[in-house]
Amino acid sequence: MSHRTRIAFVSCLGWAISSNACDDFEYQHLSKSGGAGGELSGGSPGLGGTAAGGHLSARGGAASGGALAGGASAQGGTLDAGGTLGQAGSAGQAEAGQGGIVGVLQGGSSGGAPAGGKANAAGGTTTSGGATAQGGSVPCTMSAAGTPSEAAGAGALAAAGAGAGGEGPANLDAIALTPPMGWNSWNRFGGSVSEGLVKQIADAMVSNGMRDAGYEYVNIDDTWQSSRDACGHIVPDKTRFPNGIKALADYVHARGLKLGLYSDRGTATCGGRPGSYGFEVEDATTYAAWGVDYLKYDNCAPAPGREGDQETREDYTAMGNALRATGRPIVFSICAWWFQSWMPSVGHLWRTTTDITDNWSRDYHGVVSLLNKNGEDAGRFGYFDSTIPDSAAYAPPGLAQYAGPGHWNDPDMLEVGNGGMTDVEYRSHFSMWAMMAAPLIAGNDLRSMTQATKDILINTDIIAVDQDALGKQGRPISVSKTLEVWAKPLVGAQTYAVALLNRTSAAADITVTWSSLGLTSTSATVRDLWAHADLGSVSDSYTATSVPSHGVVVLKVAAE
Repeated sequence: MSHRTRIAFVSCLGWAISSNACDDFEYQHLSKSGGAGGELSGGSPGLGGTAAGGHLSARGGAASGGALAGGASAQGGTLDAGGTLGQAGSAGQAEAGQGGIVGVLQGGSSGGAPAGGKANAAGGTTTSGGATAQGGSVPCTMSAAGTPSEAAGAGALAAAGAGAGGEGPANLDAIALTPPMGWNSWNRFGGSVSEGLVKQIADAMVSNGMRDAGYEYVNIDDTWQSSRDACGHIVPDKTRFPNGIKALADYVHARGLKLGLYSDRGTATCGGRPGSYGFEVEDATTYAAWGVDYLKYDNCAPAPGREGDQETREDYTAMGNALRATGRPIVFSICAWWFQSWMPSVGHLWRTTTDITDNWSRDYHGVVSLLNKNGEDAGRFGYFDSTIPDSAAYAPPGLAQYAGPGHWNDPDMLEVGNGGMTDVEYRSHFSMWAMMAAPLIAGNDLRSMTQATKDILINTDIIAVDQDALGKQGRPISVSKTLEVWAKPLVGAQTYAVALLNRTSAAADITVTWSSLGLTSTSATVRDLWAHADLGSVSDSYTATSVPSHGVVVLKVAAE
């Protein structure tokens, strides 16, 4: 989901407390690189040590006036939240314990009864922001089970997933080393998502063989959230998710799968639910405590004055830093609808195109249009105009160079099996996404798909092309724009995946020559990846005969 609808959103919607609970909740972010903690801006080491790249960040940069005072923190220790006192108590604190980084800076006293205050990123101050309608204090906490609570004296929101002493994995960026594979609710179910549906999809992924074929993420898109509580914690829709996200994550994990969620860098999601702007640390910490493994982060309803490219970068960087700071390896999927050069340093994947629709070429949302936008190395179709989001080829040339282990171009999710195209076209859609080293995120109803759809989604030969450890994105190498030849380097000396794509309205022969691949040998072994057939040693070239209209033949070619 992305920019279908832009909806203005009033922050603090649904907070049944007095108006002073709607203060400006800007957050300072503790970020770190690697598992050894992080170095706070201003030179004070915290969370057990220093690590390259770690810093105290505030919306993508060093906090202005917000450096932590008081110096070092041992494992489980506290840090004084630099600057002025909150109205509700003594200097705020942020605690770091064995569960990882505590994402909430408390504005109350250190005795465990804070008034819900939050650190202000602009100046390092705290705000009161937490008094209840009755005038009492709100001890904002997260229980061990990941459920927001208001138990007095609990004192901290603990993040899950880190090791003892608050240290996370040795390298938090050692994830998504191949394009993520999984399922997302939006293309088939839109806003009609529920706990029961997600459980059934997870069960189907196990029983139909998708999990064993490499699909691992079960991603819940927009409308899972309903509001924020008095402490600012995001609250799931209790009607649709009666047992909460933590229990659902446990269910998914028990089946050898991972759970993903959706949010937005603005004040509201595209569906009008609460966005994460100003709550990045709190939301990231909540997701980690719930056991979330993947976050798709959309681009609707930016905060007033934050519509520009620089502000977009700052907002996405703020969430990226917050996720890394939790100590839990969470895949960060940037859904900003077009590529910007900062994205590979912030996310694990990033949308390069408009939203996909279930058609071959009817409009600029169709498969062919997105293939043109994401896959062409030299603007072979249309033109690049950064001021026209829906121009014929809104993607800069040379996108392929940005793909690689840990960072992927994303032409949006799969439509395979949703009924708007033929099986021939769905095979081409799936094949070309694999050739582009794109994430393979299915979007159909996995509980009732046809055998033809299953055969497409679980073609392990094609999946192997997408998941090849070299991580290269394929490119078109033919002069022809209608009977195309694409090549994708694979692990192994002079080894390639080759796609022969027929864009025309009639069947046609398509030839690839070994010289066009740069092979130094005149002979090569060839395997047809849709026929699952080894074709033996072939000299000089290979011709696929009668490739159907909108069809594709995919080969694995290795020089002898």
